[in-house]
Amino acid sequence: MMKKRIAIDMDEVMADFNKKHLTLFNADYGEQLTIEDLHGKKLRELRPELEKEIRSYMKDPTYFRDLEVMKDSQEVIQELSERYEVYIATAAMHFPTSFTAKYEWLQEHFPFLNDQHFVFCGDKSVIKADYLIDDNLWQLERFTGEGLLYTAPHNIQATGYTRVNNWQDVRAYFLEK
Repeated sequence: MMKKRIAIDMDEVMADFNKKHLTLFNADYGEQLTIEDLHGKKLRELRPELEKEIRSYMKDPTYFRDLEVMKDSQEVIQELSERYEVYIATAAMHFPTSFTAKYEWLQEHFPFLNDQHFVFCGDKSVIKADYLIDDNLWQLERFTGEGLLYTAPHNIQATGYTRVNNWQDVRAYFLEK
């Protein structure tokens, strides 16, 4: 019997992108923005006059290498990989300099995953999977399988998708049915 496929986004789903982003921004610009300040918005929407500078952080080839792992993601993804075919689908085309850092990060923190299941792409509608766990509404809208919206500050007000707030919710959805 073929296992169902789950594609999982990396940034803000497996890796805590916002924590580092805010830390760097606050240090560089003398601000004290918090995750709560991002509710319903991205950092570049809060400070549109600094959009170029805000996006420049992600162009650093090492930026994605030391992101913190989202709580419980390693344990739950390992459990999922025992019952499902797990793919990591990250929209790396937005920042092509991120390939090596993202690959190394995945190898370090998720060594049990098959690196042949790492998909570095732009538009995830090309992913052939039964499920996609992602924080990006645009990706979920284009995906042809079942999309699960992983809660992140910028999507806190979004509706229309099955929402998972954390990795325990993911576990309950896939493993406790």
